[in-house]
Amino acid sequence: MDDFLAARSQMALSLGFHIIFSCIGMVMPFFMAVSHYKWLKTNDEVYKNLTKAWSKGVAIFFATGAVSGTMLSFELGLLWPKFMEHAGPIFGMPFSLEGTAFFIEAIALGFFLYGWDKLNKWFHWFTGMVVGVSGLASGILVVAANAWMNSPAGFDFVNGKYLNIDPIEAMLNKAWFSQALHMCLAAFTATGFAVAGVHALMILRNQNKVFHLKAFKIAAVFACIGALLQPLSGDISAKDVAKRQPAKLAAMEALYQTEKPAPLLIGGIVNEKDKTVKGAIKIPGALSFLAHGDFKAEVKGLDQIPENEQPPVAITHYAFQIMVGIGTLLALISLVYFINLIRKKSLLEKRWLLKLFVFAIPMGYVALEAGWVVTEVGRQPWIIYGIMRTKDAVTPMPGIAFSFYIFSAIYLSLSIIVTFLLYRQIKMVPVLYNNLNPKTSDH
Repeated sequence: MDDFLAARSQMALSLGFHIIFSCIGMVMPFFMAVSHYKWLKTNDEVYKNLTKAWSKGVAIFFATGAVSGTMLSFELGLLWPKFMEHAGPIFGMPFSLEGTAFFIEAIALGFFLYGWDKLNKWFHWFTGMVVGVSGLASGILVVAANAWMNSPAGFDFVNGKYLNIDPIEAMLNKAWFSQALHMCLAAFTATGFAVAGVHALMILRNQNKVFHLKAFKIAAVFACIGALLQPLSGDISAKDVAKRQPAKLAAMEALYQTEKPAPLLIGGIVNEKDKTVKGAIKIPGALSFLAHGDFKAEVKGLDQIPENEQPPVAITHYAFQIMVGIGTLLALISLVYFINLIRKKSLLEKRWLLKLFVFAIPMGYVALEAGWVVTEVGRQPWIIYGIMRTKDAVTPMPGIAFSFYIFSAIYLSLSIIVTFLLYRQIKMVPVLYNNLNPKTSDH
């Protein structure tokens, strides 16, 4: 493994783990706050127990997210010094603001975890909301920094120099809104389905049904709303990418030739040597509509992009197909769930629906990772789109492969520890919260 590949692999591994930790840390506080609010309004002890159980999960992911995020911040400087030398002064503002949001989140989480029976009950609930809002703000600010890499703004690039820097314009670049919206909905969808699926599994095993049913309902509503809104944010993102990064859109759809109108491909095997796609289902004019809102519009293919500026097509196309496919599946499950909810049917009598949520436990995160691959790989060979190539930003220091192996071991250890802690937390529910309501059915 050469140093350039090792640096890219290490960054990909770090982001792949951190994105899951951070998304759970962003979303779980809102589940916790809803459960807490329900306890304050109904005085139902089950909601209080649920809030305490979820708060421990929030604490676990806050700690792991802090560790993985800190490692990432070091990696940016150590692996990509040329990038940070030029980009740091331009897009540093969202990172500095993210640090502020992180500190607020840490303080609020401390108040919440140790404030039981010590603070005013509504102020205590408010601190939980602050945890969620500040965590969400952190995620949006980090995505704004990443969006700047896809849509550089806030400077003039003259003779290899970065002049007239405007950090506000850089932060509020043209890509930040579409990326932040898509990412936030993906976080709520993925985390919601994962949490709802775990509680659905406990219900199917007849373990503390009331506790897990109440938890399931809160998580499922967040997940299903996110899944149904996700196609709308996807449409906004597709139109934005078509304008700013036509090479990425062409790679996503494996569109080797410019077409008018352009079909949307579903599936297909990409042959990068022959520049063909075999076995795909084609929907005539659909890509033209998704990209430009017109079924007859021209969509630029890779034939209009210089070969040395084309992203890897196969991996981008497959990742995009996985993301869209899983997103569609989760949206269908969401529709079924809301139809069941409107008809006021008992979930306990719909074991097949609970099994669908169990099946969907990992699906949201698979789609999340696939979407991140589309965003990052689809931008290649650029680290700053159209300005700086990734190969020109990497550190000249040797031995990066060893760093990759060490970081891989650290992240693997983190994932094992988190899995063990969460497993123990779930198993301890009947022990820690033994005053659960004995009812076994709920509508």
